[in-house]
Amino acid sequence: MDMIEHLKSIRKEIDTMIQEASSLDELHQLRIDYLGKKGPITEALRSMKEIEPSERPKVGQFANDLKQTMTAMIDEREAFYQQKALDQQLKQDAIDVTLPGETVKTGYSHVLHQVITEIEDLFLAMGYEIQSGPEIETDYYNFKRMNIPENHPARDMQDSFYIDNEHLLRTHTSPVEARAMDQHDFSKGPLKMISPGKVYRRDDDDATHSHQFTQIEGLAVGKDLGMSDLKGTLELFARKMFGEDREIRLRPSYFPFTEPSAEIDISCFNCGGKGCRICKYSGWIEILGGGMTHPNVLAMDGLDPNEYHAFAFGLGPDRVAMLKYGIDDIRHFYQNDLRFNHQFKERG
Repeated sequence: MDMIEHLKSIRKEIDTMIQEASSLDELHQLRIDYLGKKGPITEALRSMKEIEPSERPKVGQFANDLKQTMTAMIDEREAFYQQKALDQQLKQDAIDVTLPGETVKTGYSHVLHQVITEIEDLFLAMGYEIQSGPEIETDYYNFKRMNIPENHPARDMQDSFYIDNEHLLRTHTSPVEARAMDQHDFSKGPLKMISPGKVYRRDDDDATHSHQFTQIEGLAVGKDLGMSDLKGTLELFARKMFGEDREIRLRPSYFPFTEPSAEIDISCFNCGGKGCRICKYSGWIEILGGGMTHPNVLAMDGLDPNEYHAFAFGLGPDRVAMLKYGIDDIRHFYQNDLRFNHQFKERG
């Protein structure tokens, strides 16, 4: 049998096997067996040296045409099975559009956000505005403008996360007060603002402290403000947040940016001041701190302390939420445990 007749028999054999192939795997194996480097067509081309020189062009042309034809036939058959597999997959994955859809779950705000919003609404109703500032703060605004110069002992109370010599993660939202005073035009009236936001300190050694927590600082600057205004403001806050029968007391304290300064306690909402585990049997719960803004802080903003007076206060929404809802570990707020979060979805 001459070479061309041999190649024709190979074509007939491959044609039959392609038609009988029932899967992509079988077609892939046919491609390797007949068109690969060790296949009969390749072997025929390698034996061209044994053919008469005058026959070589004819045989070579026939072999190459056969290889292209067989390749096209296998490609066509593979495309058929690929489409068949796709049609079957689409049929299996078909969606019955008449079935009822899944209910979209409505989200709700985090308990801390709920408490912050409640506090914001209260102070907005009292004529305060809400101010915000950068969480990466300068040493100048975070400490110096708060009457805490370099090497001041009060800095040890706020062990900090420094980024470089001049920048740190803010340790309180008090810098927002300084920035607000810089921007406020006091010729048009007093300034009343609160500044909610996250703050950072290296303070996470027990269940009531965290290296990150939220804080709301408040400031009122005018010409006729005194401690009585501060007391009345915080008394209203305590009653709105913890019940209308709450009382507050002010205890002398120290803050670098207020003078005089006070720790503010509320009468225990659990026992009404009689003494219980929550208030450590004292009848009072420490809730925040405040005082009259230090004259140095006013002077650094260019205000005359003899003409202008101000009061400031700072509270932690984390602590407010813990007391209000009986939460025993501050870390619950930041662990994204849905078992914890879902307890407050009705309050959002």
